[in-house]
Amino acid sequence: MSNWNLWQQVRIKQIRESWLFQREVSLTNAREIIGWWEARRIPYNLIVGCAGILTCLTLLVIAVASFELFHSDFGLPDPPLFAVFGVIFYGIAANACYTGGWIAELIFRRVFPGEYDQWATSSFFLGLLFSVLLTLLPAILVSAVGFFRLIARLGAVH
Repeated sequence: MSNWNLWQQVRIKQIRESWLFQREVSLTNAREIIGWWEARRIPYNLIVGCAGILTCLTLLVIAVASFELFHSDFGLPDPPLFAVFGVIFYGIAANACYTGGWIAELIFRRVFPGEYDQWATSSFFLGLLFSVLLTLLPAILVSAVGFFRLIARLGAVH
């Protein structure tokens, strides 16, 4: 095993053992379960929001570079105001899905009593990871398409 893989495993283990992803005691009722999830909503929003800011900045840089270098509006929604509505809608949708986490846990608790604490912490971790990756996806896709367009344009020049 390489040092990089070992370092990744250690970091993931440290993250998984942080207070954000742990339950010290088994929760016994719906109020405690909802409270556990809601106590993590602000950190969830901050983490996903940081990914969103990175995505918006990346898209803005790509749009400005595209306009300045190639006189193209690549990367900008038409009209640009749609981006604001998209960000607002995305934030509402992400929080609705987050609420689905504690709803799913309440259902899971009834179906599989005794296993829901482990399921909840794992689903929170995986849900947060998925949310961050989904939030970064537009920046990744637009960057990749922009890169290939740039290569194609440079290839056409020579």
